Formats: sequence, structure tokens, C-alpha cells
Amino acid sequence: MPSKVNGTGQASGSGKVHQCDVVILGSGLAGSVSAAILARHGATVALVDAASHPRFAIGESTTPHLIEWLRILSMRFDIPELADLFDVKAANEHIGPFHGQKQSFGFVKHQRGREPDPNESTIYVVPKLITRASHLYRQDSDAHYFHVAAKYGCILRQNWRAADVDFDDDGVTVTGQNGEVFRGRYLIDASGFRSLLAQKFDLRDKPARFKHHSRSMFTHFVGVKPFDEVIDWPKRERPPAPWNNGTLHHLIDRGWFWIIPFNNYPRSINPLCSVGLTIDERTYPKPADMTPEEEWQQFLDLYPAIKRQFEGAARVREWVSTDRLQYSSKHSIGYRWCLMSHAAGFIDPLYSFGLSNTFQVVYALTSRLLEALKDDDFSVERFQYVDSLERGLLYHNDLMVNSSFISFSDFKLWNAVFRVWGAFLAHGSLRLVRARLGYLFDGDERHFKELEKAPHTGLWWPESHAFKNILEGMAETCEKYEADVLDAESAAEAISRMLAEPGLSGPAFRWENADTRFVAPSTPDMAKFMLWASTRSPAEVRPLGRALVSGVIKAGLRGKKAF
Repeated sequence: MPSKVNGTGQASGSGKVHQCDVVILGSGLAGSVSAAILARHGATVALVDAASHPRFAIGESTTPHLIEWLRILSMRFDIPELADLFDVKAANEHIGPFHGQKQSFGFVKHQRGREPDPNESTIYVVPKLITRASHLYRQDSDAHYFHVAAKYGCILRQNWRAADVDFDDDGVTVTGQNGEVFRGRYLIDASGFRSLLAQKFDLRDKPARFKHHSRSMFTHFVGVKPFDEVIDWPKRERPPAPWNNGTLHHLIDRGWFWIIPFNNYPRSINPLCSVGLTIDERTYPKPADMTPEEEWQQFLDLYPAIKRQFEGAARVREWVSTDRLQYSSKHSIGYRWCLMSHAAGFIDPLYSFGLSNTFQVVYALTSRLLEALKDDDFSVERFQYVDSLERGLLYHNDLMVNSSFISFSDFKLWNAVFRVWGAFLAHGSLRLVRARLGYLFDGDERHFKELEKAPHTGLWWPESHAFKNILEGMAETCEKYEADVLDAESAAEAISRMLAEPGLSGPAFRWENADTRFVAPSTPDMAKFMLWASTRSPAEVRPLGRALVSGVIKAGLRGKKAF
């Protein structure tokens, strides 16, 4: 007989076999939330991790698209604790008073040895109607959802390293280095880059299949000054919201700094700021004779305004300095297993795609896995959509980020690329809001299943070729600029024409206007957007707009919140 399994995170003996439905490797947000969902719906789940909580993690910036996926997961799977991630106020009240606010995506272009030109800056201020997003202090948020998984009955192991994984026709056997054994019906590998499955089955592409190249260095600092305080720009040249109220991206040639404050929300008592530098390793080879601290300081010395932000600041963690960040897998689904999200591949932290992509995959996998557990059918075909989704998300992320790195050398070109990214944020969220409101009123899961009918898996635009063509056209144009086939101005004009001609972005955000560098839609602007989307938008958008307007009205009449 197997020894008694306890949920305390402590090993209950070595050499014992514990039976369960699902074994999950890795207890970051992806693993812990997946575990909570599965356990909440009756599955026996073992959640194991080679490390322990609390611990440092990046991926701290949330987005409107992520918030919508979290709302969908919370509603569909009855996990109310996910609401703590929807809103910065809720995060600070229920997870802990250590999270910052994410009011905006700010971008400032810098040139070596010069003060930044205020006319070479852009910002997207997220409408308050949509969300009050957070900068997540990941050591607390990840620990919190690990404990949520415990609340729903998961078997937990920390500091538990898997030594081997074996599959057969009937299940999977995971053996720990301490001799303890878990026997499950399915395995989710949410362990990230150092995936045991990727190593065992030789799944990594060599080299990664992506166009984009970058390496990174990052840590946490205390005492970082708000950018608003270290620049001498007149009020008319400053954005409508402080740079410090959101995620700030300092753009340099083939790279960018991130500034993610946790102390920019009144209820947060966290003095820390997440900072990092991500650069093309071909342009900036990793020096063999320099520490990360020395390399960081060398870059600060090149950009005076950024350097002023760090005067008097102190690092509180050791640097993490990587080689090339990009990796990919030949496939992410097999018989009785899945490489989830960052175990399957990674591009770059730019635009904060990581968590929204992760939770889209969490939904696609867990919804299928719950049915597979009932049917005892774990065929690869049943989960093939998850593989296509992960490949698609990475492919489109690669196009967007690689084009951005190319464009950083010229503001006009960057401004055009920025608008392609920004123009479709609202449209992608529109698609999710429609599904969520439909489910809110009738409880029919078909609303969520329809999200998976788009012909371009992993693309956040509705069922249309329009955005796919624009995205791929933008990437091709940027590559022509990189190859000196087009100059920057011609490339920027070509991308702007792509975005403007179909009339896809709508009047409220003014994405088609390159002179509108600060995009900050008000609540009346959002009302205009919904009116446009439901009456005058392109044919593929109009049904979404009408459903959204109808859903908002129904929610109001029933006393429910649409957002």
C-alpha cells in the first residue's frame, strides 16, 4: 500500500508510489493555477517543484488581454481567487500590499550621449473602463496561488526535484531524487526553460526557429527615481498620465530597458522596482571580462536621462544575466503530456505577452484535460489545438518583437510599428469580452469554444485575414529596412498605409494618426469605440461590437459589472 499522501509540501517517505490523475512539474503561476482548476473540478493533482516559495520571478507586467483571460478562467472554472489579479486594489488587499499599478505602456527613445527628445516618445494609457492592472510582485503572487492550489486539495511538494519521467500506455511515472514516486494519468510540464520533458525527448529546436535575437540582465532595485522627475520637459510635451504610473520602456538601438515600479500605488508599501535590459546579443555580445553590474553601469553611462533615474539607487538582488533568451520546441503535445507555455518556448519580455499567452494556454489545456479525464482518452489528436495555439502565439509574438527591435533605430519607423501593436489591443480584448459576457448570461461554454475557431491560431484578432496580413506585411517591411532595401521613412509610410487602408482601428483611439503620440482614450472615447464597432466597423468586427454593446446593456440592467 502507498504511504499516506499529505498536502503540507513535505515528503511523506521515499520509494512510495502515490496515485493521482495529473502530475504538474513547476509551481509558478501557470502550474499553480492549472492545478487549482483541475483540483477544483475533482481531479487529484500532484504539484511538485524543485525550488520553494517565495522566490524571485519576472513577468511582472499585466495587460488588458491577460485580465480578460483571467476573468474567463475565474468564471468558467469557478476560481474566485483569480479576481485578485484583475485589479491593483484587489491584489494589494488580498495578496499583499506589495504590488504596483500598471496604468500605461510608455516608450521613450534614447540616443547615446544625448538627452531624449520628448517628440520621440509614445504612450498607451489603458482605459480605466477596461481595467486597473497591476505590476505583480511575483514572489508574493506566485506563493499566493501555490497556496490556492493547496486550498483546493492539491498534493504539494517543494524542494522536490524530479529525477526521471516514464510513460506507458496507461499513464506516467514521475520519480523524485528522494525516491518518492507519483503515478498519474497525465503530465503537465510547466517548469520553464529547464524542462525535464524537453530534455528527455530532445524537443528543443537547435537553433530556435525564431527570427528575434536578444539576451537580458535583470534584478530589483530600491531608490529608483521616477522618470517624470529626472527630465526637464514642459507640461505640453509630457503624456496625460505620469510615466511612473505604468511600465516604462527606454528604447535604444536593438534593445530596451524596462522600469516596473512596485511603489507607484498608494496602498503598496513595497519600495522595490524591477529593472532590466534586453539587447540583441549579436549587436552586443556578452562580455567575458565584465560582471553584469559592470555591464549595466556601462550602458547607463551611455544614456544620461536613464542614468539619472539610478542616482542613489541600490540593487537588492543578485543580477540574472542570460545568454540568448529565445528557445523553441519541435512540438509541445504528446501522448499523456504537455509542455505548457514557457516550457514550450519563449521570445522576449517586450509588450508583456508572456502571462496573457500563458493563461490562454491554461484555458485551452485544462478545458480539454478535464474532459479527457472523464473519458479516459488522452489521444494526441484531442490536444492538438493546444500545440497549434502555442506555436501560433510564439510565431506572432516573434514577428511583433523582431520588427520592434529593428525599428528602434528610427522613431518614425518605431511609431508605425507601435501603432500596429496598439491598434489591435482593443479588438483582441473585444473578442474575449464578447465571449465572457455571453457565458455570464447563459452559462454556455460554446462562447469560449468559439474563441478557438479563428483560422490563425494564436492571433488575437477576430476571424479575419486583415490583421494577419498587416502583421506579416509589417514584418516584411521592417526586414527590408534592416537589409537597406527601404529607408526608414519609406518603411514607416508603408506600414502606416497598411494600417489605415482597411479602416480597422476605429476613430476613438486614433491609431491611424502618426501625430497622436499619446493614446489615452477616455470613457466617452470608449463609448465611441463601441458605437463604431457595432455600426460602422468592418464586417468581421461588427458582430463582436454588437454583442459587446448588448452584453454591457444587459449587465447594467441586471446590476452586474461588465468590466
